[in-house]
Amino acid sequence: MTFEELLAEGASVPVEGWDFSWFEGRATEERPPWGYSRLLAERMATGRAALDIDTGGGEVLAQIPHPPPVLVAAESWAPNLAIAQRNLAPLGASVVAVGEDGDLPFPAGTFDLVVSRHPVDTRWDEVARVLAPGGTYLSQQVGAGSVRELTDAMMGPQEVSLSRDPRRAVAEAEAAGLEVVDLRTAALRMEFHDVAAVIVFLRKVIWTVPGFTVDAYRPQLAEMHERIQAGGPFVAHSQRFLIEARKR
Repeated sequence: MTFEELLAEGASVPVEGWDFSWFEGRATEERPPWGYSRLLAERMATGRAALDIDTGGGEVLAQIPHPPPVLVAAESWAPNLAIAQRNLAPLGASVVAVGEDGDLPFPAGTFDLVVSRHPVDTRWDEVARVLAPGGTYLSQQVGAGSVRELTDAMMGPQEVSLSRDPRRAVAEAEAAGLEVVDLRTAALRMEFHDVAAVIVFLRKVIWTVPGFTVDAYRPQLAEMHERIQAGGPFVAHSQRFLIEARKR
C-alpha cells in the first residue's frame, strides 16, 4: 500500500472498546509473563462480589469462565459503555458509568475483589474504601516510559514521568491502608509493521502522543513510513507491572 493509502486506512479504523484484534499481522506485542487473564479468572472463580474498574469494552473481563455471584464493571468513556454491556451480558454483569478520577458509586466494603487492567489512574483511596476487610485488589498497569520510542519519534525526546512508577503505586497503596503482597515488572517488545498500525495505536492509546491527529503529525508519519520501508518494523517497548494488594 502507498503512504497515502496507509494514512487513510489508519484514520478510518474504529477505535472504540479495548479490542486489539485489528492489529493481527500489522503489529505485535510481547505478553507479560505472569498471565493477567489467567490470574483474573482464578480470582473471579473464588470471589463473592467483584468490581472491574476501567473495563473498556469489557473484552478482558468477558473471557472469565466462572463469574462471581455479583459482578460489576465500571467505565468512564461513554462510547465503551454499550460495548461493555453487550460483551458482559452473558456473565450477568452490571455496567456502571463513572466519572474519570471520580468517586466510585458504591458503599464501603461492597467488594471482596477489585480488579483493573491498564487503569487510566488508580484512586487508591476509593479502591480501599469499596474493598471489604481481607479483600484483594489485582491490577496490571502501564509502567513509566511505556512505548517511549514511539512517543519520542512523534514528539521528539520527552522526559519520562514517574507518575506510573511501580514504586509510587506501592507507596500510594500503602498510604491508603492496603498491604502490597505482589509486585512484578516487565519490559515487552512491540513491533509496528506499517504506519497504519502506528496511527491506529496512537488513536486508541491516546496518552502515548496526547492530541495526536494524522494531519498534525503527517511529517513524522512520513518519516516513520520511510524508516519501516527501508529497515523493517518499528520497535518499541511497553512497560507493564502487576500489583496485588490486600485490605488489612
